[in-house]
Order: sequence, then C-alpha cells, then structure tokens
Amino acid sequence: MFAPTVYVERRKALVTNLASRGLNDGLVIFLGNRESPINFAENPYRFRQDSSFLYFVGLSDPDMAAAIDLQTGQTTLFCDEMTEDTLVWTGPKPGVSALAESSGIESVATREGLSAFCRGKRLAYLPAYRAETAVELSELTGVSLQSINPGASGPLIQAVIALREIKENREIERIEHAVDISIDMHLAVIAAARPGASEAALMAIATHVALDGGGMPSFPPIATTHGAVLHNHGYDGVLQSGGTFLLDAGAETADGYAGDLTSTFPIGRGFDERQRAIYKIVLDASTAASSTIRPGVPYRNAHLAASRTIASGLAALGIMKGSIDEAVAAGAHALFFPHGVGHQMGLDVHDMESLGEHNVGYDNEPKSQQFGLKSLRMAKAVRPGMVLTVEPGVYFIPELIRRWKSERRHEQFIHYPALEAWMDVGGYRNEEDWLVTESGARVLGKEYVKSIDAMESRVISAPV
Repeated sequence: MFAPTVYVERRKALVTNLASRGLNDGLVIFLGNRESPINFAENPYRFRQDSSFLYFVGLSDPDMAAAIDLQTGQTTLFCDEMTEDTLVWTGPKPGVSALAESSGIESVATREGLSAFCRGKRLAYLPAYRAETAVELSELTGVSLQSINPGASGPLIQAVIALREIKENREIERIEHAVDISIDMHLAVIAAARPGASEAALMAIATHVALDGGGMPSFPPIATTHGAVLHNHGYDGVLQSGGTFLLDAGAETADGYAGDLTSTFPIGRGFDERQRAIYKIVLDASTAASSTIRPGVPYRNAHLAASRTIASGLAALGIMKGSIDEAVAAGAHALFFPHGVGHQMGLDVHDMESLGEHNVGYDNEPKSQQFGLKSLRMAKAVRPGMVLTVEPGVYFIPELIRRWKSERRHEQFIHYPALEAWMDVGGYRNEEDWLVTESGARVLGKEYVKSIDAMESRVISAPV
C-alpha cells in the first residue's frame, strides 16, 4: 500500500470528477472481491483484489466493500473482524479500525451492514465481472441480474478511467519494477531453453522468477513452441532444435502493478533465413509503432504504422503484393497480424478492461468491425502518464491461410502461391511497455536488447 493520504486524495479526486459530470449525491459503491472456490469453499483460487478497489482503498484482503457518500465525501469501510476460527488458519491480522486507518477511511461497519447502509440511497457502481459481485449488486439495488451491468454508472466509469489511466509517479515506479522482474523472467527462460526441454519447465521458470520477485505472474504465461497460436496456454510441447519459442509473460508486484512482455527466440541455434526475415519485420514494426507515441496522437496510428511495416516487409519477401496502403486499408495484412498493437497497462495487465473496451480504449467512439482492426483494444489519443504495450506480431496460421485462400480473399494483395513455402514458419511477436511522456514516450524497464544478434547470442551462449 501507499500512504493513507494517497487513497484519501484519490477518493477526493473521484468525488470532484463526478460532481463535474453532474453526479453529486448518493453513494459510490466499490465491492472488493471474495474468495473464489476451485472445487469447494476452503480450496480457493489465488485471491486477487478488484483493481479499482485497490486504487481507491488499497486493501487487498477478501470480503470487503467501501461506500463513498458524494454529498459529504465520507468513506465507510465494510469489513468483519477476524474470528477465532479464522485466526487459526491465517494467523493474526490487523483489526478493522487499523485497516481503515491505513486507507485514511473515517468510519467502519460490518460487511453485512452494507445492505442497510445502502437502503433508500442512489447507488453508483462499476460493471461486475464476477457472478457473485453481480448477485450482490442486484440485491443492493433491486435491479435484475440481467440489468446490472447495463445499469452501471456511466459517469463513474468515465471518472475512474480518467483517474486510473494517468499514472502517478509512484505508480510508474511500481510498474517499472514489474517490468524489470518481467525482463528477468524472459532472460531466465532464454538461458534455460535448449532442445529437449519442455514448455512446462520453461513456464515454471518464468513463474518462479515472478514469485521470487515478490509477486505473481500478471497473467497465465504463454510459453510455447507454437507461436502462431496466439493464446496457447497448454504446456505439453518439447523444444526442437531449429524451431522457435514464444514467451508472453509478465510479473505483478505485491501491490498489483503489472508488466507484460513478449520475446521470440530460436531454439538450439540462430534463426534460419526465413525466421530471421520474419523476426526482423516484427522488430521493424515495433519501432514504427513506438515512434508514433506522443501526446495527442491516436493510438490507432501506432497500429496502422505497424500494419504498414508488416505489409511492406511481407511484400519484399513476395508474400504480399500491390499497394501497401490499399492492402492495409482493406485489412489484407491481418491474415498475418490479426490482433491489435497494444493496450493500456497498470493495476490490470489489460488496464480497466472490465470497464468496457469502448470506454477505455475508444472514448465511446465507433470501433471498426474489420478483421484484425476490430481486435485493437486501444485507439484513442494518448496522454502523458498513460502506460501502453506495443506488441506487433507476424503469424502464419495454416488453417486461416487455407480458409482465406479457398475464399480468394484479398488475392489482389496476397500472393497465395508464394505463401505455400512459409506455412510452417510459425508465429513471432515482440512486446514492450511504454510510458507516454510530455514530449513523446520512453520504454519502461532496464535494458533488454532484442536485436537478432542479441537474441542469437543469448541462445548460443546458453549452457547445454
């Protein structure tokens, strides 16, 4: 946690922001997460607090709630004292008053007291992403379950986004620490990668480094020899000499701030000629995208810059053809780059995505429905203090290629006969985390060079 004054000031800023949006009476309700059982109540998944609750309250224990009175500005924490039975299993913890004091909260009540406290008052709440949260909100508001998320407060959503997306200096320090640990995760995996090693063993190494850094992975790592499967969470493969390995993994600090990086590297030796060519295109796309990041420039520009670079690079290899600008406008390049170039990052690895991508990434502006471009999570103009990922990729997905070829889709831009020779090349992604500054942007974390020479030297020098 930060100092209590940090949370006091954040809540004050929220009240002020809401007043500017015409919401100045009633209660703002933040429901902390509850334990989520795997297969019975005493065997839960690892607990993770709701990120907006962390931002405005800072407390990371389960079964809490907070209410902010918009007329008085007073916050009440709803939390139960530890029972004797709980003490046996968890050990001693601070009492409710001490917890409230650590967050600068003025008053406390029991968790079950929230219902009576809210009765008859106007309630503003955020969308629920857990079923038990939706059920409780339905009980508090009298609104049907089906209407809970449509009934979430628009002004509250916009106010929370406005505050959370501009990172404080203290938050940037936490995020950069998470990125540093994330880099250590990647370097450790590269050092251990060799023919015959299992994907599961490398995933375990990445997880170990995250735990050793004081937190957890910020999301389930993607650690795969099949890089063309974008979200491959199976770990049953074995590394083969001459192949490639894709690691998409990041660390989360103990207080919830995320890192998110992707590395692609050769196994057992350097890249072969085809692998080297595709990897260079991805690196060039990263440079093109990140060079557009500066205040006031739509993040869509970064995506399109990466897209044009990828299409141009593939055209130089004879895989694409025709006008690059026309090909990108038509979405032909998305056969090879079917996702967006990045997203915001902070207390969530995809920051605030539970508040709605159209709100967080688009400011409610229309979103493209074109294949590839519709997967761009962040398109709006960037502002100083935002943290963004830049993660272009090139993928040869045989099933997708065969489908497009059978439909003769974009055949004026895709040289399908030449593409046959590239079907087994796999997938390549490069991801870095960037902070928008007053004059441009800077990459976060300690030095991690990903040039072809650097990646090959790490693999070749790794002990066998």
